[in-house]
Formats: sequence, C-alpha cells, structure tokens
Amino acid sequence: MLVVAAMLMLSTASPAMAEWSATAGGVLFYTDDVALFSATNRSGLDGDPSQPVLDTSSTGIGKDMVFEPEFRVGTVVPSSLGQTTFSVKAQGFIYAINPEFNQASVSLEAMHSFTPNTAIRLRYYTAPDQLLGRSEERRSGTGSLQDERLTSHIGSVRFDHRLSEHWEVQLFGRAGIRRYNESFEQRDTLFWTVGPHVIWHVTHRAKVILGYHYERGLAEGRNQIQFEDDNSYVHHFASLGLDTELTDHLELDLDFHYERNNWTSGIRGDERNGGHENIYLGSGRFLYHITEHTGLTMGFQRAQRKQNFVQTHDHTDNVSAGVIYQF
Repeated sequence: MLVVAAMLMLSTASPAMAEWSATAGGVLFYTDDVALFSATNRSGLDGDPSQPVLDTSSTGIGKDMVFEPEFRVGTVVPSSLGQTTFSVKAQGFIYAINPEFNQASVSLEAMHSFTPNTAIRLRYYTAPDQLLGRSEERRSGTGSLQDERLTSHIGSVRFDHRLSEHWEVQLFGRAGIRRYNESFEQRDTLFWTVGPHVIWHVTHRAKVILGYHYERGLAEGRNQIQFEDDNSYVHHFASLGLDTELTDHLELDLDFHYERNNWTSGIRGDERNGGHENIYLGSGRFLYHITEHTGLTMGFQRAQRKQNFVQTHDHTDNVSAGVIYQF
C-alpha cells in the first residue's frame, strides 16, 4: 500500500520543486535495567508500545550507558493531488557494557496532505534480530536458558483532520508480525491495532495529546499446547501528553502512559493462563534550540511493571542528554 501511494504521488509530482532535508542526532542514556530499556523508550502513541520484553522473572540484567544515534532524510513533493513528504529514518541503540543488546530500526514513511487540514500517513517499520535477553526455552524439553531474539515488521496508517483552530483528531491503525528465533518460534505473533487520538491546541505554544490503542495479538503457541507457552494477548494503551514552548528557545514535553496486557492463553500449565500485566510510564524532555538548526535535549523516564503471576515488581529509570542538528 505504501509503495503504491508513493508511486502515485511521484508520478504526478513536479521534481524541480522537491525540497530535501536531513536531521541527525545523538542521545546518551543512563539506564538501570538493560532488559527494559528498549521497550520503555519505544512506548508512545507514535512508537511501538507493545514491544515485548523478557518475562519479569528474567529482567534486572543491570545498568548501562546507551547511545542512540538517529538519522532522517526527507523530501517534500508537491503534486496535483496535494503535497507529499517522503522520509527514511534509521535509529539504533548502542550499549557500552552489554554490546550483545545493540540493535537498529528503520522506518519508511509517506505523509500526504490533501488540504491544510486533512492528511494521511503511511509507515513501514522494522527492527531486525533484536535481543530481548536470555529466557527459558520450551521446545527441547530441557528448560535451558537461551538467547531470545525478535524481528518486528509493522505497517501503519494514520488519518489526520483539523476540526478547528483548537481541535484535531487522528484515527490510527496498524498490523504486523513479530518473529522469534528458532528456540522461541512458538511465540511468533500476528497483531493488529486500532485507536483514536485527540489533540487540543490550547494556545499556539501548547497542546494536549490524548490517545488510546486497542491491540490484539495471536501467537503460534495457542496451537502448540505441548509447549505451554501461549503469549497471545489483548493490549490496552492510554497516553496523555503535554507539548509546550516555554520560551522562544525552550520546549518541554511531558507524557504519561498506562498499559494493560491481558494474556489470553487457555492452556493448562501455562503461567500466563489468567495472567495480566500493568505498566505505568512517565517521562519528560527539555529541548533547547541553540540556533535555528541545532538543539540540545535532556530527559527522564520511569516505568513500573507488575505481573499478577510473579512476585517481583520491576521498574526502570532512564536519564538522557543529547544533541539534534538539522541540515
């Protein structure tokens, strides 16, 4: 769908009027839990809030410094159908103490504006061969600890419409597949997501974002009862955010997210049978514009996770500082 839309827009575009831009940045994080860091950072209305993590009993791997490089290149192409922005973003996490957790992701995006008030966004996202950590495998019957790796392929669509000077709505949907390495392939999952976002432009300097996602995931393990490892789920995600310009040079973003995972396994002997998980995440970020093209960031995140079928109560804290440069 994304490729077809891109070809249609380009076929009617005026190449001479295309505008190119590039943005590069780097953020350095301190985290107190390597196993939860990636999922915490990708939790958000525009991220991947249902990214799996290790079972709670296997987290708490340790502290680390993590560098996040990011590079985005995009072009704006006008056409007889409106204006389209095409972009490619590459992002990664590089761990200082635990390099086996190093990972990368790539996003391809097309954003088409039919009018100044109406637009549609198409996106493809992939995060290949991501290490979640070491988990107890079920396929061999030995219960040995093995590396658990994950590759995600996700396509999404978002329809945006500005209702008035102060109100904007977005309708969001996505579908994807998560594939695990051979030792955990019963956890391969197909999923789909739907949800609305509402944006209140309080002033020209401040806006409040409220969103909700409902997601259903179906795992191969639901049909392989011998492994007693069905990670099928219903995921509820609610988010409240405030983006504000405190001054001409300083911005502040505040977010609070709540997640509820209800595991739907009906397999006797599966620890997820009747299980659920609650996640609370709060974050804040300052962005200071040094010049028109350069900015500095500082941020903090805290997440708490609790599953009802284990006794531990996991949490993670992340502190960050970074720089952004637009070419």
